[in-house]
Amino acid sequence: MTTQNPNGILITTIENKIATLEFGHPASNSFPSDLLNRLTNELNNLSHNPDVSAIVLQSSGTGAFCAGASFDELLAVSNLEEATKFFSGFANVLNAMRNCSKIIVGRIHGKAVGGGVGIAAACDYALATNESSIKLSELAIGIGPFVIEPAVTRKIGKSAMTEMTLEAEWKTADWANQKGLYAKVFETQEKLDLEIMAFANKLASYNPEALLEMKKVLWEGTENWKTLLYERAEISGKLVLSDFSRKALNQLKK
Repeated sequence: MTTQNPNGILITTIENKIATLEFGHPASNSFPSDLLNRLTNELNNLSHNPDVSAIVLQSSGTGAFCAGASFDELLAVSNLEEATKFFSGFANVLNAMRNCSKIIVGRIHGKAVGGGVGIAAACDYALATNESSIKLSELAIGIGPFVIEPAVTRKIGKSAMTEMTLEAEWKTADWANQKGLYAKVFETQEKLDLEIMAFANKLASYNPEALLEMKKVLWEGTENWKTLLYERAEISGKLVLSDFSRKALNQLKK
């Protein structure tokens, strides 16, 4: 299945019980709300597809993996309801990944910022390249990584999450590997793709019922996300409407 419009592309291909789910947007694979909604729906569809044993989640191109939230849309929100709804889009994606019955393998080929880090963290297993640096810059624009924090902290721990958030500086792929966000890091995208396919095929050879039960075990203790992430979305929604955030976002757009 392919969905393509000005708000970005979403392409699903299924082969040998492996679903490759690719998202893309001209602005460094950032996410407007429409693309977030489509990604959520497709993850839910694949979760119920008996012909799929594993999902490879990737983004388009050879540049950034994901630049996070769409700055254009953040600047366009004008009230708390709109702002909360936008950030709830990321909450929806993370919960869809958490609830998905399939193991999700992340192909992190380039840099990830903000919400992109959250999506990488919500993958059950993430593989990356040396170019896959990560950054949480939300405090610098007057908000914070509130919605994605549970996903990132679950992978790298509260101490590393604190370091990333307060420093708001780039962390290398090796740092992310050492902290547990990435399972492995490769020198080139070619080597990354070889490992992705080998690993996905291995997953597809396993007992689907065993994978489902393993998925449940991996996500034990996250049941409160069905309310927590939306409470966090409201916090981000309030902050993005502040004068501080408006000025910071406008400066970044220049």
